[in-house]
Amino acid sequence: MLLILVSFIFLGLVMMMFVSNNWRQEKRDVLEKGARNIADIASRQVTQDENGDYQLATESVNAFLKAFSENSQSDVFVTDNSGNILLICRGTSDTFQKQALPESVMEQTLSGMYDGQSTLGGVYEKSCYVVGIPITVATENGTKAVGAVFNSVSALSLTMYRMDMLKMFVFAALAAFLISFCVVWLFSYNLVKPLRDMAAAVRSFGEGDFSVRVPVTTRDEMGELAVAFNHMADSLATGESSSRSFIANVSHELKTPMTTISGFIDGILDGTIPPEKQEHYLKIVSSEVKRLSRLVKSMLNLSRIDSGELRLRPATFDINQTVLDAMLSFEKPIEDKKLEVRGLEDSVSIKVDGDPDMIHQVVYNLIENAVKFTNEGGYIEVRTEDLKDRVVVHIKNSGEGIAPDEITRIFQRFYKTDKSRSKDKTGMGLGLYIVRTIIKLHGGEITVSSIQGEFSEFSFWLPKQHYLEENQKHSEKRLDKKTDSKKHSSLKKSKNKKTKTDSHHTGGNV
Repeated sequence: MLLILVSFIFLGLVMMMFVSNNWRQEKRDVLEKGARNIADIASRQVTQDENGDYQLATESVNAFLKAFSENSQSDVFVTDNSGNILLICRGTSDTFQKQALPESVMEQTLSGMYDGQSTLGGVYEKSCYVVGIPITVATENGTKAVGAVFNSVSALSLTMYRMDMLKMFVFAALAAFLISFCVVWLFSYNLVKPLRDMAAAVRSFGEGDFSVRVPVTTRDEMGELAVAFNHMADSLATGESSSRSFIANVSHELKTPMTTISGFIDGILDGTIPPEKQEHYLKIVSSEVKRLSRLVKSMLNLSRIDSGELRLRPATFDINQTVLDAMLSFEKPIEDKKLEVRGLEDSVSIKVDGDPDMIHQVVYNLIENAVKFTNEGGYIEVRTEDLKDRVVVHIKNSGEGIAPDEITRIFQRFYKTDKSRSKDKTGMGLGLYIVRTIIKLHGGEITVSSIQGEFSEFSFWLPKQHYLEENQKHSEKRLDKKTDSKKHSSLKKSKNKKTKTDSHHTGGNV
């Protein structure tokens, strides 16, 4: 608005300057034209007497002056060469203070023309705009100036003209300023409103409320910003929910085995558990310790994934042997639930290229989920396919299946389909997230299909050697960038530590 106001002021000054110059030019042209006409008429009324002096027929010239003055609303007066006023016709209200013009004005007029804004040396009380034209007669030697005609108008008319123009401009500028103010205010309000909504949403986020969203009312840049902001809010809400779920799960997973271990050990130490039953309870303690170990391992894998330190150690191995080894780890729960294992009897050796430990973890996690969620007396089916450019592994189990709205979310970290923990009592929602990360690191992909009440099937594929090498190079380049700075700082700390140790050693006897 300040810029608009300054623009109006600048426009007004420029306009007033041009208006004043235009008024002066128009008045000059009108006054000059009138004065020349009168001078031409007066020159025809000049006669020469016996002494050679020139005489003006004032009566005939005076009649013409009256008619001209009434029409032009200006003062017209005729002077002789000395500046004495001979005839006067008044068209303004200004009074004459003197009856003679100053010599300097007459010299300029008789030499050609007088044009200026003044009081004519005190003839007028206030400044007037005056044009003077000489009255000339023809002589043997050329022309001779015998007097002058002055045509004048009050300068007050210019001031009044300026004031009228200024009033018109001020009223127009005020109207335009008010209209532009309303338009700019509405535009600014609509432009800033999404930002205010975002600021309020950010304050809500700071207070822990991630449910606030910014309404998207336009399709311009602000609308795109609102959409991106809402997507960010969804991600924050999901992350917050996942973090809370993760804390709850980890707390439960830590509390349960620690309570069991503590209770049984205390019972053994204080003699509550008799010696003949101590071995039984120590086996339970060992099982719970292994459970804690798996929990810590999952957390370490998650940390390595987030920091980009999870690297492949590729080798060639038998994928079916890996599946068999992982399946044997669940021999007891499979027998307890009376599950039928299908597909292993028809398996043949299929060599794949990848990290054996990571792929074993992938298969282990998938079989663990299958054992957990397979119905009592159901089946687990394993199939492997050796294709031209990849090896595909299918792990299928009967059971309740996965709801369609959860299929797209089961690979998210900390997400669990069994929120009641009726079947999955040991999981934290990290297994499938780690599985997908490892498979992608190998350059493969994992998918899931399910029919509720019938089955669930997870399928993943691994590329063969030349595909794996290309992916490994790309992965190492990407990870090297993330770890170079960490290596540099670690080496620096190691050198500093070694220097301190050496200085201690040299200072005394070891």
